[in-house]
Amino acid sequence: MKVSRVEEMRNLDRTAVEDFSLTEELLMENAGMAAYHVIMKESGIQGKRFVLICGTGNNGGDGLVIARKIHSMNGEAVVYILGNEDKFRGTSKKNFEIVSRLQLTIRHVESMDSLRKELAHCDAIVDAIFGTGLTRNVEGIYSDVIQMINRSGKKVFSIDIPSGINGDTGKIMGAAVKADFTITFGIPKIGNILYPGYGHCGKLYVSHISFPPSHYSSNDLKIEINVPVRLPERDKKGHKGDFGDTLFIAGASNYYGAPYFSAYSFLKAGGGYSRLASPCSITPSIAERGMEIVFTPQKETDSGSIALKNMDSILQLSEQVDMVVMGPGLSLNSETQELVRELTKKIKKPLLVDGDGLTALSKNMEIINKRQQPTILTPHLGEMSRITNLSVAEIDEHKIDIVQKEAENLGAFIVLKGAHSLIGCPDGRVFINMSGNPGMASAGSGDVLTGTIAAMHGSGLSIEDAARAGVFIHGLSGDLAALDRGEDGITAQDILNYLPEAVKKYRDEYEEIVKYFYESIYSV
Repeated sequence: MKVSRVEEMRNLDRTAVEDFSLTEELLMENAGMAAYHVIMKESGIQGKRFVLICGTGNNGGDGLVIARKIHSMNGEAVVYILGNEDKFRGTSKKNFEIVSRLQLTIRHVESMDSLRKELAHCDAIVDAIFGTGLTRNVEGIYSDVIQMINRSGKKVFSIDIPSGINGDTGKIMGAAVKADFTITFGIPKIGNILYPGYGHCGKLYVSHISFPPSHYSSNDLKIEINVPVRLPERDKKGHKGDFGDTLFIAGASNYYGAPYFSAYSFLKAGGGYSRLASPCSITPSIAERGMEIVFTPQKETDSGSIALKNMDSILQLSEQVDMVVMGPGLSLNSETQELVRELTKKIKKPLLVDGDGLTALSKNMEIINKRQQPTILTPHLGEMSRITNLSVAEIDEHKIDIVQKEAENLGAFIVLKGAHSLIGCPDGRVFINMSGNPGMASAGSGDVLTGTIAAMHGSGLSIEDAARAGVFIHGLSGDLAALDRGEDGITAQDILNYLPEAVKKYRDEYEEIVKYFYESIYSV
């Protein structure tokens, strides 16, 4: 499913009118009808009392349509107008004129006490205050009303997006409605999908409001939900080399977990042959935990990291494998960092760079542009800051734009890790991953991700599909761990242990996962 920026949604609305003669009146009616159906499904209508709080823009116009529908089905609709009704324009104004002729209550938000009493005696609230075009912080009476909605304890339905959420970033603009249900129109907006906006939406429904599939699935829309392809069937006559042969260059003195989790998760996610180049002094300890890994101990620097003099032997080893993963727990030793940069220039296989490897490359990102084979970078926000020379706050505010730009500029795939991780592609597409949970925010989780992505490539997927499937299955594994153990206390070992079950579930239940977009977005 595609996801849009606010301006892209405006363009979709405009071209729907111009190219398909879907009038603004029809689109608003369809939006209101879709929301009405969700309210009927989730709450019921007859004999119930609803308070609809409507702004004076198109979002408020949608709310007025819903009020008509509720009224026609013998529900009680009390409409509160927040703002000056003289500001209604076009189709919203027409719907206000219609509602004004009906026998339902229309009031203006003048007294907070009056609204408080009304909310106390209603069954549900419809939030139709602001739409997705909000660009400045919510203040004054608007903020007061939003806070009153959140304190009401009533079931809340938000129209298009919870009021107060920025449609392009998902950020809270001063104050924001915390909805139980959100009905968005056309396609979801970024603010519906990224946190904290996603967390404010509750159960998210989408209605295409009569847009033809060619319209809302256009290739011009570069952002979409990450629903990866099917995994290839495992060859029943295959041997370990048929399921991927990957070299992991990882580890340093005091960094035992990162090399183990990255190399071993490759095997647990279905990879066939995992080779680990790590400092000779730590190899025996890692071997005690991951005996199935093939070890190639490396000469060390004085600080216990991989020395530069290993470069030729590592390059020779890289020629024997299908993919190279470099960076987990390598340390910031200057000699090892130089080794990373030189290997990145010379390795002629698909390369995934993570952790300390990203810090090394941040000194000279042009190395990535010059590579002939595909490259995957898997930064968290701090590492993305070093790559781009932008602040963490700026990246967090505009993460999709920045990932999209950097992936295009570098000609690389970028996996920006976090809640709803992003996968940016060199052609400008960005996928938003929906699997995973807060319990996965623990040390070593990213190392498990690197091995999972490599395993997906080993299964026969392209680098792009491997990145998308790896991110999804890594999150799914964390979700299975949370289901059994709860989110508190999940470790990288838990995520690793659940990988076989996650891969099996993805294979066995692929159609259901695709149909329901990982139980995140429901169609109406």
